[in-house]
Amino acid sequence: MSGNFVFSLSQKTTLILKSYYHILEPEAGTDEAGRGCLAGPVTAAAVILPKSFTHELLNDSKLLSHKSRDFLKPLIESDCTAFGIAHVHPQKIDDINILNAALLAMHKAIDRLMIVPEFIIVDGNRFKSYKEIPHECIVRGDSQYMSIAAASVLAKTYRDAYMEKLHEEYPMYNWKKNKGYPTKEHREAIRRYGLTPHHRRSFRQLPEQSTLDF
Repeated sequence: MSGNFVFSLSQKTTLILKSYYHILEPEAGTDEAGRGCLAGPVTAAAVILPKSFTHELLNDSKLLSHKSRDFLKPLIESDCTAFGIAHVHPQKIDDINILNAALLAMHKAIDRLMIVPEFIIVDGNRFKSYKEIPHECIVRGDSQYMSIAAASVLAKTYRDAYMEKLHEEYPMYNWKKNKGYPTKEHREAIRRYGLTPHHRRSFRQLPEQSTLDF
């Protein structure tokens, strides 16, 4: 049921990125970023691409450099049929847990598409049905399908920009660099300065933590 494009990543590697999963059109791909962070939102994107879309650089955002993601972002936005972005913030993450928050973010991103998809493909192995639209979960889908890869790029770039904005208010945590992930530097800043309203209090902020009350 799927079409694909082939391009070379290097002299030793050839990657096949499929243009679609199901014959139903339009098909939306969705993915999230920031699930493992100690601070900031979990951010999701949903993207509908024309079946003719291809770009030799497009891949799972985790495999791309910052420069490559920033290069792809406006291309995806200009060439896609529709896209949507959504953040789910720490207070909600703490209320419903990170898995449900990630699924909620994907639903909200799909809500923001200007076109209602006929089929949804999702990165990973968990999803909750969206408005009775059929879907398929695909493990490592962001390195297999163009629309999911595009969603991974948008989710990552929009979340990074959000964390860089927060960095201006809380420079001591260096979110401009670590984006809220549990780096040694970030955890040392938590020890020194405590938690902000943007930290996820349901997460284990420090390795030695049993309770954390800042």
